[in-house]
Amino acid sequence: MEQPARGKANLRPGAAVKACILIAFVVCAVYGVHFTPARDLLTAEALGNLLNGAGFWAPVVFVFVFALGVCLFIPGTLLAGLGAIIFGACWGFLFIWVGAMLGSSAAFFIGRTLGRDFAASLIGDRLKKYDKAIETNGFTTVLYLRLIYFPFTPLSMGMGLTSVRFRDYLLGTGLGIVVGLLIFTFFIGTIKEAWASEDWSQLLSFRVILSVVLFILSFFIPKLIKAIREEN
Repeated sequence: MEQPARGKANLRPGAAVKACILIAFVVCAVYGVHFTPARDLLTAEALGNLLNGAGFWAPVVFVFVFALGVCLFIPGTLLAGLGAIIFGACWGFLFIWVGAMLGSSAAFFIGRTLGRDFAASLIGDRLKKYDKAIETNGFTTVLYLRLIYFPFTPLSMGMGLTSVRFRDYLLGTGLGIVVGLLIFTFFIGTIKEAWASEDWSQLLSFRVILSVVLFILSFFIPKLIKAIREEN
C-alpha cells in the first residue's frame, strides 16, 4: 500500500474555502480603498469633517475609524496624522494607540479565523520548526517586527496565520508601536501648535528634540533585541 508523502499535511475541510474568503477580503479592501469613490471619504478633509461633527463622541468615532482602517489597509499615517492634528500630541497618542491595538487585534483574528487552517495544512516537517519557533518566541518576534516598522496590517494578518499566541502578539504589538507613535504624534502635534500660534521656536522644544532622539534610537533597538536573542 502506498504511503503518504512524509511531512505532507492533510488539508482540513473548509480550509481552502476560508482561505479564498480571506484573499477576496484583502483584494476587495485594497481595491475599494484605492480604486472606488470610497477613497474620496478617506481624505483628511472628509475625515476631519466627520470628527468635527461627532462632537463629544469624536474620540470614540476616531478609534472606531482607525481600527476599521487597519483592517481595510488604509494607510495608518493618514489617520494617525489626523488624530495628532485634531486631538493634539498627548490625547492624539492615546486615541491612536487604542485604535491601532483594536485594529491590529481584529486583523489578527481575521487572519487566524480565515487563514490559519490553510496555512497549517501547508506546513510540513521542514517548516514545522519555524512555526514552533514563532510560537515559542512570539513576543520578541512581534516586538522586533513592529520596531523595524514592518507594514502594519500585513503583519497583523500574517501573524494570525502562524501559531503565535494572541497574548504574545498583543504585548509585542502594544510595546512595539509605542516609540513610533510617540515620535509621530509629538512631532505632528507640535507643528500644529506652532502653526496655530505662529511661534516656530516650538519646533526646537524639548519634546521635538526627544522625538528625534527616540526616532534615532529606535533603529538600534531591533539590533539589541537580535543580539540578546542570539546570545540566548
